[in-house]
Amino acid sequence: MMEIRQELSQKLLQKLVLTPQLQLAIRMLQLSRLELAEEVRQQLESNPVLEDEPGDSDTVSLEEVASIGDSEEAAPAAMPEPAETVESEQPVPEPRSDRREVEAWENYVDAYSRFGSAPQVRVSNDEFPSIETRVGRRETLAEHLMWQLQLSDLDEERRRIGAYLIGNLDEAGYLTGVTLDEAATQLGVGVADVEDVLRRIQTFDPVGVCARDLKECLLIQARFHHPDNENLVRLIEHHLPDLERRNFAAIARGLGCSREEVKVLFETIRRMDPKPGRAFGGDDVIYIQPDVYVFKVGNDYVTVLNEDGLPRLRINPFYEQALGGAGPGEVREYVQERVRAAVWLIRAIQQRQSTIRRVTESIMRFQRAFLDKGVRHLRPLVLRDVAEDVGMHESTISRVTTNKYVHTPRGLFELKYFFNSHVGSLSGEDVSSEAVKDRIRELIAHEDPKRPLSDQEIVNILRREKTVIARRTVAKYRQALGILPSSRRKSVL
Repeated sequence: MMEIRQELSQKLLQKLVLTPQLQLAIRMLQLSRLELAEEVRQQLESNPVLEDEPGDSDTVSLEEVASIGDSEEAAPAAMPEPAETVESEQPVPEPRSDRREVEAWENYVDAYSRFGSAPQVRVSNDEFPSIETRVGRRETLAEHLMWQLQLSDLDEERRRIGAYLIGNLDEAGYLTGVTLDEAATQLGVGVADVEDVLRRIQTFDPVGVCARDLKECLLIQARFHHPDNENLVRLIEHHLPDLERRNFAAIARGLGCSREEVKVLFETIRRMDPKPGRAFGGDDVIYIQPDVYVFKVGNDYVTVLNEDGLPRLRINPFYEQALGGAGPGEVREYVQERVRAAVWLIRAIQQRQSTIRRVTESIMRFQRAFLDKGVRHLRPLVLRDVAEDVGMHESTISRVTTNKYVHTPRGLFELKYFFNSHVGSLSGEDVSSEAVKDRIRELIAHEDPKRPLSDQEIVNILRREKTVIARRTVAKYRQALGILPSSRRKSVL
């Protein structure tokens, strides 16, 4: 018979609890610059205690930073040091209910009433774009074609067919969403009528639009721009596979012409647009704003946070005074709660900025040769190296370097760019994979167009330079660089 009883026991255990403050700090750390600006904007709208501090007295320009002679003067101003890692964030003490509570809150709020202790970098530009260029909307391909359709002499029935076909174009301008039979069935018209309207739309601008495949697209452009060039039409109709394989001898035999004439035809096709609709597609370009600037001052490199465009937060003085006055308990509790949330946010942003600066400084110390000499001297680096250098966890370094950008004398790079694998070397010193990619790019850029380097020939060249690499690795790096194989890089003559 089973016995049922109650008893008391003690058990000692250790576990990690993510406090709300810690969760906020982690979330702030992994936000990109645009996401942080949006988060701060939302907090300003939802929390009346927060406000954006006016003025830019601490702002410095790029010219001022570059002209500083002493690296200590150019270094970021002292920032309230957070804990060594995000994981060690301490909870905010709960307010007390006596007179000391007022004094504690006043000191507490005063310590975190402002955000932005590092110099703010502002890139000055007197020639800002006009308001029209910033708020104007780009015309879409469908709108451009519908405008031409409305100006055409087609009747209403054929305009309805044309609108249906235009609505089924993809971003490249190809008719891929529907076949002519399906369109005819859907619209209740004959296939011949649909095909007739299709041929009419294919004469619209841009030339080549509404084609059903690449061959038809090129044929439309060839017949429009070069109506008397029969060899060009024959090449597109019968020799596109040979053209892709650079089999120019077969093309010359098939067309009954010389290789010089094939070269002219090849150059003509290269000037055609295989995706006529792409000029109207895609989103507007988003320009990257770096999170950190690295300047060379004398023989040293100085790291400066870019806080331009980020609101400089502080606690509204009215609510600071309200904490010290008498009032209903519910009002006082609400103000304290809002102030506590504001302080947590300001502290999390301060800690985020400080952590980004420290991690960037560590990366630049490891990659000093890159800053001095270029990509070829980029050294292998992993997250653990930087984590041990700054005394943080690898997960924290990963959050810091994701979607964060640094502007260096060598260009603009994502912080993740500086972490790369290594390739063996006969000299005993490992070489960065990015350095090998740069060398492959340089070799192909200076190759003989008539005899392009094969992947195995690149392997042999790198081995003579004491870099050990497999042919499949060269092929992988070449594909990552967007470079075609040697058979497709070969010139006509």
